Amino acid sequence: MSVRTFFNSHPVFRVEEFAAFLAARDSTNPKTREASLAHYLQAGRILRVRRGLYVTVPEGSDHETYPVDPYLVAGRVTADAVLACHTAMEFHGKAHSVREHFTYLSASMPRPLSFRGCRYRGVPFPKQLRESHQEMVEVQTHDRLGLAVRVTSLERTFVDMLHRPDLSGGWEEIWRSLESVTFFDLDKVVDYALLLENSTTIARVGFFLEQHREGLMVEESHLERLRGHRPKAPHYMSRGKRAAGHLVRGWNLVVPVDVLERSWEREG
Repeated sequence: MSVRTFFNSHPVFRVEEFAAFLAARDSTNPKTREASLAHYLQAGRILRVRRGLYVTVPEGSDHETYPVDPYLVAGRVTADAVLACHTAMEFHGKAHSVREHFTYLSASMPRPLSFRGCRYRGVPFPKQLRESHQEMVEVQTHDRLGLAVRVTSLERTFVDMLHRPDLSGGWEEIWRSLESVTFFDLDKVVDYALLLENSTTIARVGFFLEQHREGLMVEESHLERLRGHRPKAPHYMSRGKRAAGHLVRGWNLVVPVDVLERSWEREG
């Protein structure tokens, strides 16, 4: 494989990938690798996003204006990156609005990154998944411009958005995004919600499913599995903010009035 072929097949690449490419050509000297990267940076053939992460620029394109795919950047900031929450919903084409903030899950926590007007933030895998070594449960691999990108499934994204509303755009954005999906495998939704072992998240999931029971074809068995793990005492749906709301006793969840009354529909 030539350098040109490598660049053409790697619109975004990590330095380890470039090192492996050079090693396959019997070149393992780190100085050779660094000199090669420096040469192509100077020539405008590649751009450095951050240390160890690069974007390739097609020959003949302006390196200052060439568009960069933010999902590829987010999906390759770390070797184990998984697009999640609102970013995953956007990737699946179901987000209500498009954001310039991209979230990925990773075992390593590099500093937040800004590049070409986009902000990239890594967050740890949920504690319960780390402890049970199930970080990759309900994670799919998708092709993006010839590269593999890991993304949470729609079912996991559903739960993760309710688990981490701070990474998902707030309740209106979450509700409108989830409502754009016409089908979920609800057994997978419930299984994953229970795997997280977070009673507030379980109550949020149960409340949403109950509110959309007919449209999503929710069965009583799905709700009963969740009810058995709801909070024992009332929990605020917006933890930390404790916004005024009404207690939904079936889930021991204090739900903000805006969510109960879907106030955004009146405003729209």
